[in-house]
Order: sequence, then C-alpha cells, then structure tokens
Amino acid sequence: MIDLNFIGRYKAKGKYKKNYRDAKASYLVRIRWAVSMFYFAMGLCFATWASRIPSIKSELNLSDGQLGSILFALPVGQLTMMYFSGKLVTRYGSHRILPFAILMYAVSLTNLGLAQNAWQLALGLYFFGIFSNLTNISVNTQGVYTEGLFKRTIMSSFHGMWSLAGFTGALVGLGMLAFQLSTYVHFLIVAFIAFILIALNFKFLIKAKETIKTEKKKGFTKPDSTLVLLGVIGFCSMASEGIMFDWSGVFFKDIVKAPGALIILGYTSFMIMMASGRFFGDKLINIYGRKKVMQISGIMISSGFFIAVVFPYIMPSTIAFMVIGLGVSTIVPTLYSIAGKHPTIPTGEALTTVSSVSFLGFLMGPPVIGYIAELFSLRFSFALIGIFGFFIAFMVSRIKAIE
Repeated sequence: MIDLNFIGRYKAKGKYKKNYRDAKASYLVRIRWAVSMFYFAMGLCFATWASRIPSIKSELNLSDGQLGSILFALPVGQLTMMYFSGKLVTRYGSHRILPFAILMYAVSLTNLGLAQNAWQLALGLYFFGIFSNLTNISVNTQGVYTEGLFKRTIMSSFHGMWSLAGFTGALVGLGMLAFQLSTYVHFLIVAFIAFILIALNFKFLIKAKETIKTEKKKGFTKPDSTLVLLGVIGFCSMASEGIMFDWSGVFFKDIVKAPGALIILGYTSFMIMMASGRFFGDKLINIYGRKKVMQISGIMISSGFFIAVVFPYIMPSTIAFMVIGLGVSTIVPTLYSIAGKHPTIPTGEALTTVSSVSFLGFLMGPPVIGYIAELFSLRFSFALIGIFGFFIAFMVSRIKAIE
C-alpha cells in the first residue's frame, strides 16, 4: 500500500508570495513559460495516446463496437476524479498537485502500451482519465494564477500550447510508426520527455493558496448556476472540437472522397487554425472583449459545419474546418479564465465544475455522433452539431459573468 499521509506536509501557505508582486518582467515571463510547458506536456500525452489508437485496436483485435465501449473508460475515470480534483488543488495548492498529477498521467500513458487484452486497456484508460482530470484542474488553476500576475488575458496562449502539443504528438506518432517502434516504446519516450519538462519547470510554478472562506455544508450542495451555464457552453465547444479530432478524417475519406494522404487535410487544417487562434486570441479579447469574441466564435463554428455539409468537396471543406478551428480556439480558455476568478468559489473547485461539464462534450460527443451517423448519415451528424455554435452565441449573450 502507498502511504499518502506525506501529502499533508505540503499544504500551500499564503496567497501570492510577495516576491511575485515585486518580480521583474523577465521572471514573470519565465513563470509563464514554465506553465506553458505543463500545458504542452499534458497535450503531448493525450495526442500520443490518440495517435496510436488504430495500432492498439489492431494489436488487440478489437472490433469498432468493442473499441467504442472501451473508450468510455476514460470519461468514467474523469468523472470519478471530478469531485476530488478541485478539493485537492484547493487544499494543497496546484503547485504541489500539478507535478505529481502530470507525472502519473505520463506513467498511465505508458501502462496503456502494456495492455494485452481489452480489460487491461479499459483499466489503463480509467486511470488515464483519473490523472487527466487532476492534471487538467491543477494546470488550469496555475493558468488562472499566472494570468492574474500579468493583469491581462493570456489564458488562450496556454491552451494554444496544448493544441501545439496535439499537432506535435500526431507528427511524432507518424514518425514512430515509420520507424516501426512498438506502442510501449513510443509511450515510454513521450513519458520521458514529459518528465524532463516537469523537472525543468516545476520550481517556477506559482505558490499560492485560496484564501476565500466558504461555509462548509454537509451532504449535496447545489452547483453554482453561472458555472454550470459556462460548463454548458464549454460542452458545446468541446463536443465540436472532439468531433474534429475523431471524425474529420472519416469525413474527408467517406464524404469528401479525398484521395490518399489528403484524408488528413481536414484534421491538419483544423489543428493549425485552432492553435493559431489561441495564440492571437488573447489580443482580440483584450481589444474587443470576451462577449463579442465568443459570440463571433460560436457563429464561426456553426458556419464551418454547415459549409462542410452543404459543399462536401476538398477546398470548401478544408476552409470550413479551418473556420471551425478558429471558432473553438478561444471559447474554452475564456471560460476557464472567467470561472477561475469566481468571487466566492475557490479557483480549483470552480474550474472543476466548468471543465468537468465541458470535457463530457469532448469525450462523449464523438461516440454519440457515431451512433447518429449509423442511424442517418455523417453529414446529418455534422449538421446537427453545427447547431451548437449558434447555441453558444445565444448563451453568451445571456450570461452576465461574460463581459
């Protein structure tokens, strides 16, 4: 058994240390860079797993239905940890939890490469989901703290690093396949890279603890309505994003009829524009405001899906997927930034509520779309998801917290 009592020795103290307020700009930039590397490491681990799903499916001789059922173990792990992540981050500090969480996330990744049968893969994905949730909450808490030091919106750039890691992970996956390296060796190499990133940057994480005093209540407490609404917006955005991850290649192959290597054009164009949008999205938000940027983003998501459905040809669909990438780029980072500054709820717990609802869209949207496509068609599924963008624009206009 592992003794977890050691955690009690690492309780965070204070809010922001005084030296953060007096720090030079160069030191603040180093903090921002360190937090960015944790986002990159998290994105790299997830993209590495995603890049080898076809290989694992073949190695374990899984049918489409079996794989779909096994993949649900990941969101189940996320949901299992949902209640605990925010509380752990609030109590012990994200600067303590994050290095441990992302290290275990990388270790869980390597375990997936050791699976010899379906139940082992499902168990591995369950723990991968647990540490994914804990890493997600702690890294975004650090993102909120860092944004507070810069006194301007920078959250989108952090998520841009996650997207850049996703693109990098896909390219590395292609390279590993070209060299015919096993799944386990591939995962081990990526885990080692993640370990190096942790070792080089954990000392620069912001040491802070929530000072908000909340009344302790026994039993079930009703979630904050504003956070739930923000989560619903995130659900719609991340469902759209998840469908691009899992179904863009299928759409280009079966609907667009793209030849050969052009099948990946849709996914690549989406990823490039999503990452780009996140790197310059902060400037747009600082100029035009969150509400206007999010409303336009929602309209872009819907427009992209409908263009792809109505004009299922290579050029129009490529442009459509680029528009979707720009549309989803700033929504979730902005939601996390808003939630993290909640006046009465600790940052970690507020982020848990919003991100948990949001991630359900990312993890469960693609399987549901598959079922709908089975009953009707993939074009119908894409058109249905296209409505989400207009719903985002409508919801943004109704929530006062988005200003």
